Amino acid sequence: MGFDEYADRYDTWFLENPNVLGSEVLLVKAALGEPGRTLSVGCGSGLFESILAREHGLVIGEGVEPAEGMAEIARKRGLDVKIASAESIPHADAVFDTVLMNGIPAYLADLGAAFAEAFRVLQPGGALVVADVPASSSYGLLYQLAAEIGDWRDSRLAKLAPAHPYPLEFVAAAHWRTTDELVSALRAAGFEDLEFRQTLTPHARFSDDAVEEPSEGFDKGGYVAIRARRPA
Repeated sequence: MGFDEYADRYDTWFLENPNVLGSEVLLVKAALGEPGRTLSVGCGSGLFESILAREHGLVIGEGVEPAEGMAEIARKRGLDVKIASAESIPHADAVFDTVLMNGIPAYLADLGAAFAEAFRVLQPGGALVVADVPASSSYGLLYQLAAEIGDWRDSRLAKLAPAHPYPLEFVAAAHWRTTDELVSALRAAGFEDLEFRQTLTPHARFSDDAVEEPSEGFDKGGYVAIRARRPA
């Protein structure tokens, strides 16, 4: 799937679900902490980065994004974006304090290579923050069902889906992974000291009712962030 043709739809979905967006932004903010020089890998349109800067004073100035259409929007939002994949980050070794991979693990063909690249460009003691929909969560299960059925209007999905469901093109292109799979890949890449936070704990049909503060753990959330450290 090429994300260039769907760049506008990505932002539109989040703006149609403002409380889901707000909850995810708070989760990413909490996981980042005080990130220092940060690279957002798979930054997309830069929507999250612009909100983090504008509303929370947390500035992420650099990004990597393979889709030119997405990257162009992100540049207009102030990011210095290089066109590249997560598996081939075009930066020198050990230059970043933090690497952010927000919402991209499900779209990575080679998760191990992407995590190895993040490890490479991080300074010793730096952190990788990975956030995504776990395959076993209510969101993950709903999205897998939607990919199988292929139409949000189908009667089996209509009674389960939120008012503004995630675009089916994005759902069908994803390979949803469990948190355990992400943990295994992170440890295999050399990361340690993993910390977990979660949000979107109500069912997907009700997650946009209110903005949710993140909580520790990964057993209930429809969106989970893992912070993992490169050893010093």
